[in-house]
Amino acid sequence: MGLGSITAGELIDAQLRGAALDLIDVRTPAEFQMLHARGARSRPLATLDPPSIFAERGGRNEPLYVICQTGSRARQACERLAAAGLGGAVVVDGGTAAWERAGGPVVRGRRVMSLERQVRIAAGSLVLLGSILALTVDPWMGLLPAFIGAGLVFSGVTDTCGMAMVLARMPWNQGPAETACCAAPAPAESGSKGERPTAPS
Repeated sequence: MGLGSITAGELIDAQLRGAALDLIDVRTPAEFQMLHARGARSRPLATLDPPSIFAERGGRNEPLYVICQTGSRARQACERLAAAGLGGAVVVDGGTAAWERAGGPVVRGRRVMSLERQVRIAAGSLVLLGSILALTVDPWMGLLPAFIGAGLVFSGVTDTCGMAMVLARMPWNQGPAETACCAAPAPAESGSKGERPTAPS
């Protein structure tokens, strides 16, 4: 059965009309702290606990909207929730990036490097290191970039990334112990389009 999805724009319109949305953000705590959709609460994919999500919802039947940076991690989270028996999880297409572009109300904090950039830097560094070692130390070191390349192909085919899962657990990607949103001070809240009203939490 396919996963349900909704565009960021559609969800923003629903929020601005006053709909009460159950929205979780499955990015790392550090990414969430940097910028997140207003009304979202942080539930990182690396530590996602379906039973606790069940408990939070208290048997409610309305959709559970799941957002990440661009949509990939949200799909993984929805698949995990569905496998645990929680129906009604909906992927926010385009993620937080699309939400911000569409002018959705956001909460901003300190800037951090996104998990996607960290993966590109780590993979590129390992490929470069392996190539240099293969040319200068031992040709067998060429297996390292080959392994990374195979991992990237697997990641693209399966839409999962083991390196991202490892990096998500690193200390610099962790935020405060609890980042369940969402009443931030007014100066920290903004939308990409200033003329749009601020939705209630």
